[in-house]
Amino acid sequence: MTVAPTLFRFEDSYAREVPGLSVPWTAAAAPAPELLVLNEELAVELGVDPAELREPPGVALLAGRAPEGVTAVAEAYAGHQFGVYSPRLGDGRALLLGEVIDVKGRRRDLHLKGSGRTPFSRGADGKAVVGPMLREYVIGEAMHGLGIPTTRALAVVATGERVIRERALPGAVLARVAASHLRVGTFQYAAASGDGDLLRALADYAIARHYPEAAGAPNRYLDLFRRVVQAQARLVARWMLAGFIHGVMNTDNTTISGESIDYGPCAFMDAFDPATVFSSIDGRGRYAYGNQPQILQWNLARLAEALLPLFDDNGQAAVEAATEVLNGFTAAYERHWAEGMAAKLGIAAPDRALAQDVLTLMRLQTVDFTRFFRALSAGTARTLFAEPGPFDAWAARREVLLPADRAAVAAAMDRANPVYIPRNHRVEEALAAATEGEMGPFRRLADVVSRPFEERPGLEDYAGPAPVSRTPYVTYCGT
Repeated sequence: MTVAPTLFRFEDSYAREVPGLSVPWTAAAAPAPELLVLNEELAVELGVDPAELREPPGVALLAGRAPEGVTAVAEAYAGHQFGVYSPRLGDGRALLLGEVIDVKGRRRDLHLKGSGRTPFSRGADGKAVVGPMLREYVIGEAMHGLGIPTTRALAVVATGERVIRERALPGAVLARVAASHLRVGTFQYAAASGDGDLLRALADYAIARHYPEAAGAPNRYLDLFRRVVQAQARLVARWMLAGFIHGVMNTDNTTISGESIDYGPCAFMDAFDPATVFSSIDGRGRYAYGNQPQILQWNLARLAEALLPLFDDNGQAAVEAATEVLNGFTAAYERHWAEGMAAKLGIAAPDRALAQDVLTLMRLQTVDFTRFFRALSAGTARTLFAEPGPFDAWAARREVLLPADRAAVAAAMDRANPVYIPRNHRVEEALAAATEGEMGPFRRLADVVSRPFEERPGLEDYAGPAPVSRTPYVTYCGT
């Protein structure tokens, strides 16, 4: 079978302009590729006819068979994983198939996950299985629907082989689209190489690709850092406002573009509690919901360390300049969070005390995060509190801050507060069914969460709370 070269016009600017940070590689062959799900909207954005991707040559491409003349690469990066530095991580089960200029003129990576061993696999098999790849698809679509910057899945293809995890499971490859796959860990790897020219080339590439405005700044590299700090402050504020928990906020999972990436042991919070942790590998709660802003700032400090040689030839001056920029993270995050929370509460201007007080009430009475804010615009939030007295007192304080046009307030709140999120029990049901070959529940869930603010009849079960369970919900990284 041949792969039609007309599907995508691949470019390879990263491999060409920053040599030394990727390795040419070929994906493992998929014995019997079968398309499980295709993101037709995203395909159109990329300038491709979805019908072509459904044909055998298109499916083969999405499973990792590169067209003639196209060389995929495994990207190199380092990273702090749960605070511990690993000097050589890289794409251990992934490949950058190429870059595509989409219909809006944006350069975007088409990246494979689960495509087999690479030089960075560290003894692993480099494969992926259906469940975790579909999780990445549905979480990415939910994040996109919520307006949160994110990588998105173009497709999930079953490979036709069994992959050994806790048991033999159906293998799969994810085709993922991102603004780029440049990470904090990419800069850590370049800096650790001791090659100043490589680090500079990487920074110049990041500026050209993501922050061209920085090119004209008096200190272009410090301005690059400033813009990454601002982008990540906005991103983590949006996570917090949506009740999203990434679960594995290592520096190799922190992008330079400001997109969310790598949906492994992630989940959306049900009952509000800042200490919520879902990840099976986060026993100490390093990446708990309430810790995410400070962890993001910590990750950015590691980026600053990598970039120091570019900030100033004087080491002390470089540290002082980086520290000043990094210290701006907290104010930026607090501003984005406060403005977003004001929109969720329907008030005209941020009121931190009002927001924090209701969150405290929600924690004390185990109130569902997503349902509360949606019910607030409907006037039914009181029913979510077992002891409504404290809520009544809080609601009276909010009342005096509301604009006069209450119908307009409710409509605006409904644009800020989703009805539907990928509820954990719904995700698990859909993934379990898909693993057994039944894709209906997954497709239904993906459709629901892709339009999270629009209440639709017949979908009440997708807006309901998690069933009561004595066992805490646990997510896994899927490797």
